[in-house]
Amino acid sequence: MSTLAYRRDIDGLRAIAVIAVVLFHFGVPGFTGGFVGVDVFFVISGYLITSIIWNQRQAGRFSFVEFWARRARRILPALFAMIIAVLAVGWFLLAPKDYEELGRSVRYQVTFVSNILFMRQDGYFDVASDLKPLLHTWSLAVEEQFYIFFPLLLTLLSSRLKHWRLALFGVLLVSFGLSVWAIQHHPEKAFFLLPMRAWELLAGAMLAIAPKHAWRLKPLAAQALSLLGMGLILLAVFAYDKSTPFPGVTALLPVLGVVLLILANGHRETLVGQLLSSRVMVGLGLISYSWYLWHWPVFVFSSYASVDEPGALDTAGLILLTLVLGYLSWKFVETPFRERRLLAGRRQILLAGFCGILVLGLAGQSLRWTDGLPWRLSEQALQYAKGREWRPELMACLADDKTPDDKLFCHYGVVDLPTRALVWGDSHATALIPVFDDGAKAHGVSVILASSPGCIPVDGLEHDGVCARFNKRVEQGLKNQAISDVVLVARWSLYLYGDAKGDLGHVLRTPDGRYDRAEAEQRFAEGLRTRVAQLRAAGHRVWLVKEAPLQAFSPPYRLTRLAMLDRPVDDVGLDVEAHHKRQVFISQVFAQLAQEDPAVRVVDPAPRLCDDKGLCHAELGGYSLYTDDNHLSEVGARFVAPILEPLFIGLQGRENLGKAQTNAAK
Repeated sequence: MSTLAYRRDIDGLRAIAVIAVVLFHFGVPGFTGGFVGVDVFFVISGYLITSIIWNQRQAGRFSFVEFWARRARRILPALFAMIIAVLAVGWFLLAPKDYEELGRSVRYQVTFVSNILFMRQDGYFDVASDLKPLLHTWSLAVEEQFYIFFPLLLTLLSSRLKHWRLALFGVLLVSFGLSVWAIQHHPEKAFFLLPMRAWELLAGAMLAIAPKHAWRLKPLAAQALSLLGMGLILLAVFAYDKSTPFPGVTALLPVLGVVLLILANGHRETLVGQLLSSRVMVGLGLISYSWYLWHWPVFVFSSYASVDEPGALDTAGLILLTLVLGYLSWKFVETPFRERRLLAGRRQILLAGFCGILVLGLAGQSLRWTDGLPWRLSEQALQYAKGREWRPELMACLADDKTPDDKLFCHYGVVDLPTRALVWGDSHATALIPVFDDGAKAHGVSVILASSPGCIPVDGLEHDGVCARFNKRVEQGLKNQAISDVVLVARWSLYLYGDAKGDLGHVLRTPDGRYDRAEAEQRFAEGLRTRVAQLRAAGHRVWLVKEAPLQAFSPPYRLTRLAMLDRPVDDVGLDVEAHHKRQVFISQVFAQLAQEDPAVRVVDPAPRLCDDKGLCHAELGGYSLYTDDNHLSEVGARFVAPILEPLFIGLQGRENLGKAQTNAAK
């Protein structure tokens, strides 16, 4: 048993954390930085766990097995109940590919490494985060890994080193340094992995093992520190957003805020402490773990199942539902196990935990083996669901730093022709491969393609070094081949305005890291003009391909759900005015370049996808025209193929002319 005194204010602090996270995930205005609630949880966990371990060690009663049994009792029952419910709901809602991925998530989570899975899936073509029901368990995996390794580290340091507190603080500094470094070089690792997050848990741990005199604060100092601590947390909650580099240095605000609050309220009652210790805040804090577990699956499944955008009342109702589920989980799952009314012995809980891990792990793997049980869906729903899948042949043409030079370009049509066209761009160029493949074969011409996800084919506008290196390699390859036409394809608006949900991860930024729309547009216009001028100076004809209308949802998911409900799909799409509004500046730049030089041509897929009633369709003849909210599917690509017919006719004409000249010379 732990002798750690109960502190109501810490439960109130948990309430602040979970409220911030839930409101952020449900898109409640103002809570743009609510994701820092997870960091608040980390510091609290580090403090409480270390306090328990240290108090028991000082009393000579610490047991590793007992500690891990207590953690299993605290974490696993509610987690397993949530996972079982998610698997059951997924049976009725999820498309086969997504049900299969859910099974994979289950397998990784029950083995405490889901954070590693989601880090690896944080890629350009992975399923959107709001369609992964267990994504939020990455933070549990981080804590679970900490619970496994930290007691061993603390025991080793405290038993072997005289200045072990200093050594532990050194570990904290190393972890913080890794976080700061990784946020610049590997942001996905900085966010998901324990080595880059450990400093937050260790911040709480250092507070727990600090000498007792560190707690002695005068009343005025305690009031000031508690107000400052709460201010730092709230500043992060309301001032940060998705574009904030995080964690790294920016995580210092919530972490220091929690440390100051725990410190200030340790032996002094402050105004903030009284607020946190109120009945409502303590009640929410008590159910915070279960509330956190249930809020994200509800959000994901509501997004997945919805065929209409939720209104304010819908959102409020969903939040209330998560709160009710959290309370029920706390009341009927958490509490009986924590109070040892069920599986009272440590051997019993550990054995039951192992059995749960084994059963759920096998269940998750079974979904992988069976490809997500596709027979659950109707034939039409399955047809729509398949729209989100990219063939391996297309994926193989996406280049990165590891792609060797001899595989940088994919070849289509008559490979050995001396004159050919180059298609250069980001993943939207890859999405058009069916068009270039079919067209090149039909006209007997040669086309090569070079594409890299998230890389605009314009110098000086790349959002990272990978894209800069890719473009340089394409430039070099262009010099070494006889290229008559260059086709530039990209999701141009992504680099100017972000994605449909406001994520600014790919936008052009000022040298100091800010996003300035006017400056981004100016740099884009100048950069594209420079690229076109370079290509024209080298004798290449230039084709500028506009992007397909950006849908406000993922068509394969929306269409699949509508088919499952046997509802019509004729009106599924985007208002053409919304598309033109987003493209107005880009269209002006393209038109000006084409007007200045007749060898610069502009092609636009929108007239093929949008009808005279003002709707840009997402479906055609029982197939999805998109793989997600922006990439065309193979059906969609072939549907817009006529816009590129002039390119193939021109290439064929030049090839025939070249052959005629060769024959005449003979």
